[in-house]
Amino acid sequence: MPSGRLTPLQEKILVLLAEVTPPWTLTGGGALAGFHLAHRATRDLDLFWHGRSELGSLGSETVRLLKRAGLSVEAVQSAPAFERLRVKDGREEMILDLVADSVPTVEGPADAVVSGTRIRVDTPHEILVNKLCALLSRKELRDLRDVRELLRRGGDLERALSDAPRKDGGFSPLMVAWILRGTALREMAPVGELEPAELEELIRFKDELVAQLTRAAPPG
Repeated sequence: MPSGRLTPLQEKILVLLAEVTPPWTLTGGGALAGFHLAHRATRDLDLFWHGRSELGSLGSETVRLLKRAGLSVEAVQSAPAFERLRVKDGREEMILDLVADSVPTVEGPADAVVSGTRIRVDTPHEILVNKLCALLSRKELRDLRDVRELLRRGGDLERALSDAPRKDGGFSPLMVAWILRGTALREMAPVGELEPAELEELIRFKDELVAQLTRAAPPG
């Protein structure tokens, strides 16, 4: 599973941090753009330590390895289970999120190789479940774009809807449908991020997804 649309800095960071123990799992847009779909670029990387409630010394170990390689590292946000770092190499900069995630996964990670180094990457199904849950709590075009592409590439919506409550006890298809129905994509789209034709296609997909979610809701 080779890397796809990762930048040189992103690939370098993944290789450098592959020696961190316990191992992390790449998820979110970095996993989709770099290894599963290559449908869009991403400005950040999300490294999750599944089954942990706190990062402990993992944040400082990550910073040490990055600085040892000559990269500039700036702490943007810090909490016991979450750290956000801004990493630069003189030509490029990106955001690196480190997350301790105590919520069990619905599917184990897959193996991937980046620049000859083996890492762990969340599967498309795991990410689809996470993205559906994200639609409840934030309004990001990228989440809807990712859900659309995952379903286009064979994702199982029915299975993902069944698994989502294991991630978020408040999840329901009807609640997601209600939130999406009130989401104005044209107002959310940053200028220049989407071509007009793709934006209109995404709006059509949103309407189709609302209909599917409504049908999937339990009677009553």
